[in-house]
Amino acid sequence: MLYWLLYQKLYPYFHPFRIFRYLTFRTVFASLTALLIGLLIGPFVIEKLREFQIGQYIREEGPESHRKKSGTPTMGGVLIAIAILLPTLLWSDLGNPLVWIVVLSTLAFGAIGFADDYIKVVKRRNLGLRARAKTLLQVAVSCAIAIALVVLEQFRLFSTSMTVPFVKSWHPTMTWPWLGAVTHVSWLAFLPFVAFVVLVLVGSSNAVNLTDGLDGLAIGCTIISAGALTMLTYVSGHVVFADYLELQRMPMVGELTVFCGAMVGASIGFLWYNAHPAEIFMGDVGSLALGGAIATVAVIIRQELLLPFIGGIFVLEALSVMLQVGSYKLRKKRIFKMAPLHHHFELLGWKESKVIARFWIAALVFALFALTTLKLR
Repeated sequence: MLYWLLYQKLYPYFHPFRIFRYLTFRTVFASLTALLIGLLIGPFVIEKLREFQIGQYIREEGPESHRKKSGTPTMGGVLIAIAILLPTLLWSDLGNPLVWIVVLSTLAFGAIGFADDYIKVVKRRNLGLRARAKTLLQVAVSCAIAIALVVLEQFRLFSTSMTVPFVKSWHPTMTWPWLGAVTHVSWLAFLPFVAFVVLVLVGSSNAVNLTDGLDGLAIGCTIISAGALTMLTYVSGHVVFADYLELQRMPMVGELTVFCGAMVGASIGFLWYNAHPAEIFMGDVGSLALGGAIATVAVIIRQELLLPFIGGIFVLEALSVMLQVGSYKLRKKRIFKMAPLHHHFELLGWKESKVIARFWIAALVFALFALTTLKLR
C-alpha cells in the first residue's frame, strides 16, 4: 500500500520517495513495523483474552511443572498474524501474486488453528478439532495453494523445477508429462507437484504445532527459520546474487523478502510476551499459521529440500512423535520418556529455560548449515 502510494504514485513528484523502490529498505521497515505492532498491541490482546476467559487447558499427562500454566491466555497467534500481515500489506508490492498466495496461506492455516483453539476453549477439551477434520482442512488449503502455483506456472510466473542442495545444474521438475499425454488432460501432469506441496505444507504446519509446548520455544525457532528464509528469498530474487550462486532466476520471489522480514519482526514482538514465564501462548492459530507460512515461502523459492534444516528443530520434534507412536504401536515400548522431544528432556531433569535455550542453539546451527549450502554447490 505504501509502496504503491509513495513510490508508484508520488515518486514522479517527489524524488526522495525513490527509496521505497529498494527491497532492503522496505524489508527492514516491514520488520520494524511488525515488531512495534506486536509490542504495542500485545498488552491489549492479552487483556482481551483474559477478559473473554480464553485460557490454555493443560493436559493431565504432561510434566507437573506445566500445571501452573493452566489459564494463561492462549490464541496469541491472532497477534502474530496481525503483526505479520499488516506490515506486509503496507510495505510490499501488492501487484505481485506471490505475495497474495503467502498472505492467504497464512490466513487459511491460521483460520484452521483458530477453529481448533475455539473448540478447546469453549468445550474445555485439549484435543480441539478431530484429527481427521483438521488434516482434511490442511490438505484442502495446501491443494488450493499448489493449484494457484500451477496456474502461475502456466503464465511463466513460477517454476516447478526444484533446487537441489549441493548440486548446481540439476533442477528436477515436479511433473509427469506422460500422464497428461496419456489422459489428454494437461493439468494431470502436475499431480506429483500438488502431492508434494501438500506433504510439505501439512507436515510443516503440524511440526511447528508440535514444537509449541514450552514458553518461547516455537516462536524463538521461528525467528531463526524466518531469518534464514529472509536471506534465501532475497538472494533467490536478486539477479546478481542468484547468478553468482547459480540459483534459479526468480525475480518475482524477491518481494517475499518483505513478508519474511515482517515474520521476523512479529515473532520477536510476540517473544517479548511469550518468553518464560509466558504471559500469552500462541495456540494453534499461531503455530499452524507460522508453519504454513514458512512452508509456503520455501515452496515458492523452490527450497523445499532445505526446509528440514531451515526448521531443523521442528523436524526433530515431529520425528520424535512419529517414532514414539510407531514404536508403541509395533513394540508396545516407548523410545522417549515423553514426546514431543522437548518433554523428554524435561523429564530427564533439564529446567524448562535450559531446554529452550539449547533448542534455540540447535535451531541456529541447522539454519546456518542451510545457508552454507548456497555456496557449497
